[in-house]
Amino acid sequence: MTALGALWLSVLLSSVFVFLLSSIVHMLPLWHQNDYPLYPGQDRVLDALRPLAIPRGDYLFPRPSSRAEMKSPEFIEKTKQGPVVIMTVIPHGPLGMGRALALWFVYIVVVNFCAAYIASRALAPGAPYLAVFRFAGTTAFFAYSLALWQMSIWYGRAWSTTIKATVDGLIYGCVVAGTFGWLWPR
Repeated sequence: MTALGALWLSVLLSSVFVFLLSSIVHMLPLWHQNDYPLYPGQDRVLDALRPLAIPRGDYLFPRPSSRAEMKSPEFIEKTKQGPVVIMTVIPHGPLGMGRALALWFVYIVVVNFCAAYIASRALAPGAPYLAVFRFAGTTAFFAYSLALWQMSIWYGRAWSTTIKATVDGLIYGCVVAGTFGWLWPR
């Protein structure tokens, strides 16, 4: 077992590396640019939604008010007619990135701390590089990637988006693994 306090540099440095790499990955023009494609009639849809002043949140429509209504012929017909929509509404105005980037960095630190915790419980100081790589990298990969699959399974997110995000998570996990292996206490 390794003292968790001995891994603070690994946690912080790998967090900076993942943050920088994720920024580069999301700025590459070909990798994530089609995750949210334009839809036909965008302006008409926005004009129709704007007067409703929909508050921030996640929405499903048509949405039944009960399980009984879900089975009703009227509700089934609504779903057949479509569209069936799952929508997230965010505050309107300029899409500021500052808060999201700060929260993303905090999330990265939390994931990397979890990787440090699991590796520290399993490995002693002086553990071989590949053992550290395996524990830290697997934990980070799981944290960065596996929960994303639920969005495609339950909410219809495009599988291509989920697969790309999983590849991103694999890359981030390898960065965490390499950093931990490099800085593991001897």
